[in-house]
Amino acid sequence: MFSSRLEWNAPANRLTRILRAKRQAGIRILDLTESNPTRAGLVYPAGLLEGLSTPDSLSYEPQAAGLRAAREAVSRYYQAAGRAIDPDHILVTTSTSDSYGYLFKLLCDPGDEILVPRPSYPLFEFLAALECVRVVHYPLIYHGGWGLDLDALRQAVTRRTRAIVLVNPNNPTGSFLKVSEWEALARLALGRGLVVIADEVFADYSHRVDSSRVTSLAGDVRTPGFSLSGLSKVSALPQMKLGWIVANGDESFRRQALESLELIADTYLAAGTPVQHAAAGMLGTRDVLQSQIRQRVAANLAYLTASLGPDSPCRVLDVEGGWYAILEVPRLRSDEALVEELLERHNVLVQPGYFYDFDTDGYLVLSLLTVPDVFQSGLYPVLSAACRDSA
Repeated sequence: MFSSRLEWNAPANRLTRILRAKRQAGIRILDLTESNPTRAGLVYPAGLLEGLSTPDSLSYEPQAAGLRAAREAVSRYYQAAGRAIDPDHILVTTSTSDSYGYLFKLLCDPGDEILVPRPSYPLFEFLAALECVRVVHYPLIYHGGWGLDLDALRQAVTRRTRAIVLVNPNNPTGSFLKVSEWEALARLALGRGLVVIADEVFADYSHRVDSSRVTSLAGDVRTPGFSLSGLSKVSALPQMKLGWIVANGDESFRRQALESLELIADTYLAAGTPVQHAAAGMLGTRDVLQSQIRQRVAANLAYLTASLGPDSPCRVLDVEGGWYAILEVPRLRSDEALVEELLERHNVLVQPGYFYDFDTDGYLVLSLLTVPDVFQSGLYPVLSAACRDSA
C-alpha cells in the first residue's frame, strides 16, 4: 500500500527500546547525546520573542524566495563575517533538511546519486530516499586529524552523480574542509559537471583559528553550488524553523538555480511569516547564545580530555569545531554492546559510532553541549566501562 522509499515499519533497535522503557518508568537518564540547545540550560535573551508579535506578522505575504526583510537579515549575518552576499542570492526555507529536499528536487532525477561524507550525521539516507535519490559515501580518514580521501571521492563519481555534499565543519568529526582539499574538489566538480552543496550549520563554532581551513563557501564564484545554514545552530533556535540557501557560482548558474528553486519553493510556501519578520532580531542575538555554547563546549571538552590521563587506552580524536567529541575506545566488544550496557546498568546514554556510519567498532560520540554536571556524572561510567577490560 505504501511506497518503497523507506522501511516504514522497521522495528526500533534494542537501545531505543531500553531507553523508552526507562523513561516510561521515570528513571533519570544521564543523556550525553543532548544536542538540542533549548534543553541545554542556556540563558536566552529577554525580549527575544518580541519580533514574532509585530502587526506585520498578521499579513500573509507568499514570497517564494522568502521575505525581503529575512533575506536582508541573513545577508547582514554574512557581512558581519566578512562575506558580501546579495539578498537576491538567498532563498529562505524552514530548515536545512528542507533545503536539502529542495536541492535534491532541483538537481536530481530518480536514481541519481549524491556523494556524502562518512562519518556524517545519519540523515542523508532518509532525505535522499524520500526524493528517490541514491546516497554514495566518500570516506573521511583520520591521521592525527580528519581529512578527505580525495582518491576515493574521485572513484565514487559516476555518470549518475549530481552533487558532492560537504559538511563544514563535519558532524560529528568537527573537521573543517582545508584549502588544499577545496582546490582539488573544485577542479573535480568543474571537470565532471558537479554541484557542491556545503552544509555550514556549525561554521560559527570553531574551536581554534587555522588559516589552512575553509570557513565557508558562501559567495564562492568558482564552482556551481550552494551553502546551507539556519537559525537552528546559528542562533540556537531550532524551534523557530528558519533556514536558508545561498546560491554560489557564476551569475548564470545562480540566476538559473534561484529561478528554479523559487518554483519549487512556491509549491510549498513553507516558511512562516512571523519568524521571517523576527529573523533580524533573532540573528542579532546570536552572539549571546554562541558565547555560552562555546564556553560550554570548551569546558566539557577540557574535562573529557583531562579525565583520560596519560595512560588511558581511550583517546579523544582531534576536533576543530561543532558540538561533538569522538571518544576512541578499545575494540574489546561491539559499540552496540557497550552503549547498551551503559544504559542498562548505569542509566547513561551515549551514541555508538555506527549511528554515524563509522566503519569499525571502537568509537563513541558524545555531545559537548550537555549540561556540565550531567556530562561529568555520566562520563565516569563511560570511561570505566570502555576502559575496564583493558586496564
